[in-house]
This record gives sequence, structure tokens and C-alpha cells, in this order.
Amino acid sequence: MRPLGKLAAPPNFRQTLEDHGAELLAISARHAERVGELALHHRDPFDRLLVAQALEERLTLVSGDRALAPYGVPLLW
Repeated sequence: MRPLGKLAAPPNFRQTLEDHGAELLAISARHAERVGELALHHRDPFDRLLVAQALEERLTLVSGDRALAPYGVPLLW
């Protein structure tokens, strides 16, 4: 069963991502500060953290959650 009914990741998901050139992104103090500056368009604190990271690092966020669109973060899914 998938947690929250979302993405089903295989047990070796992290390794597969790294094998294909993906880099893991740690949470920085800069990211945490940015979360505090975001409007409350989205109530999920983890999703808001992902938005903050994407904005700070100028990355595209991979998410099908259209409630994130008001943040102006590039979305892919």
C-alpha cells in the first residue's frame, strides 16, 4: 500500500536516482527561512519546504499538485 495513495517508489529508488545523475538536496537554513516567507497557498508544510527549495535553488519541482502553482515555481508532472 502506498502512503497517502501517492508515488509508489521501489526499495532501491534513491540508488536508481543517483545512478541516473540525480543529486540529493539537503535542507539548508536558507530553505527554512524561505518557507517562512511563503504565502499560505498550500497548508502542507513539507510541500511548502519543497517549494522553498525549488525556488531557492532555481529548480523545477516534480509534482502533480496544482495547488503549488500560485507560488510561481516551475512544475513538472
